[in-house]
Amino acid sequence: MGYTLGVDIGTFESKGVLVEDGGRIVAQASRAHEMIVPRAGWAEHRAEENWWGDFVFITRRLIADSGIDPSKIRAVATSAIGPCMLPVDADGAPLINGVLYGVDTRAAREIEDLNAEIGADTILARCGNALTSQSVGPKILWFRRNHPDLWVRTARILTSTSYITSRLTGEYVIDHYTAANFSPLYDMARQDWCFDLSDICPPEMLPKLMWSTDIAGHVTEAAARETGLAAGTPVTCGTIDAAAEAVSVGVRGPGDMMMMYGSTIFIILLSDKPLSDPRLWHAPWLFQGQHAAMAGLATSGTLTHWFRDRFARELDRDGAFGVLAREAEASPPGARGLICLPYFSGERTPIHDSSAKGTFFGLDLTHDRGDMYRAVLEGIASATRHIADTYADAGQTPARVLAVGGGTKNRPWLQATSDLTGLDQIVCSVTTGASYGDAFLAALAVGQVKPDDIESWNPAGETIAAQEHAAYARQYPLFLQLYERTRDIMAALGHDT
Repeated sequence: MGYTLGVDIGTFESKGVLVEDGGRIVAQASRAHEMIVPRAGWAEHRAEENWWGDFVFITRRLIADSGIDPSKIRAVATSAIGPCMLPVDADGAPLINGVLYGVDTRAAREIEDLNAEIGADTILARCGNALTSQSVGPKILWFRRNHPDLWVRTARILTSTSYITSRLTGEYVIDHYTAANFSPLYDMARQDWCFDLSDICPPEMLPKLMWSTDIAGHVTEAAARETGLAAGTPVTCGTIDAAAEAVSVGVRGPGDMMMMYGSTIFIILLSDKPLSDPRLWHAPWLFQGQHAAMAGLATSGTLTHWFRDRFARELDRDGAFGVLAREAEASPPGARGLICLPYFSGERTPIHDSSAKGTFFGLDLTHDRGDMYRAVLEGIASATRHIADTYADAGQTPARVLAVGGGTKNRPWLQATSDLTGLDQIVCSVTTGASYGDAFLAALAVGQVKPDDIESWNPAGETIAAQEHAAYARQYPLFLQLYERTRDIMAALGHDT
């Protein structure tokens, strides 16, 4: 009997699984952590504590709980939030906190400057992606400008997954799927780094490019002592959490779409050719010859946590979401005329507006907490429909939608998303998420499974069928108009904070 181990580092929690041949989970572990928000528009993690510390905790717990011999673990794969920006010194030590993905909007000025210097059309043509808060290149430039004392000590720029892989193996690598988010430093057509568009950083600072299931290296003696893993265990290159999550539910061919319900909504749609649209993100998929078009909101699960912590403080923390879900279900579709714009951390796709603000519109004295929570869920679902409409406008529509993530347990949110987008959603039997996908990727890397084997690892489960509601047909256009008509006000408020 052989095993593979997968660990995923999320925005608020890290999870790991130990899986035996055939996909059965023999041990699970998790560890919570916080997202640091030192100021509005910033989002950070402590790389040593939250990323490596969580990895060490989880691997030790999995080995202890399962009682297996670590030498029987055939491979290890990691995914993590991304794309992130972490400068490290010559010893691999972090110089600042890890700067998170698109929810961190600190580099807005650098985006403007790079677009002016290079040209937005040139960047889109070469890199396949417009510069947005999701882009790592502007964040590197922000660090270089604002921390010149630390810049001179910087040996490499890593992301979350590459940092963990370096701690495990001593190798500095990154997968193509993650690297494509380093615009304007990645050439989409050549699938290689490019340094002729800007001098943001020297070539030696960026990790070696690999495919996600390539073996990056092997667990070192030092890493073995920390993690409890056996020295010499193969370690894959790894990838971003959303990609591993997509793998976990069987996204593997053109037309397959993953809808991930996490701290943000994140969507991946596979295609047989590259799609270039400035409203979406694009990357080579985890395997050569495949392509992906991505989209994501800035706040989703994060917004439900915010609502719970502000408006349901009297409820038991563990059971609060169940109570709120029942209250939302008692409110009719449309939340009795209440509209929520879920732009509480700006917004990513498709509007890419870091100045966008969260809004409750239409409140009157008859509304209660259930109406407001339903409006939050429908606001997220409306923003998700905006993304679905953008895919359709760009000529890409899904053949099937596979839902995954902790938010799939929130029935009114799941149903509102199907109803507003008009898309049926399949919820697979195993909902462990990205860490399960990591374990499958590890098995792929060592030839233990083939891509289609994910169907037996994680069979399809319930289908959430889309239903029509007159309230949604009436309110969705108003949702779009509300943002358009208040966008200037939102920008003005942003300038005053």
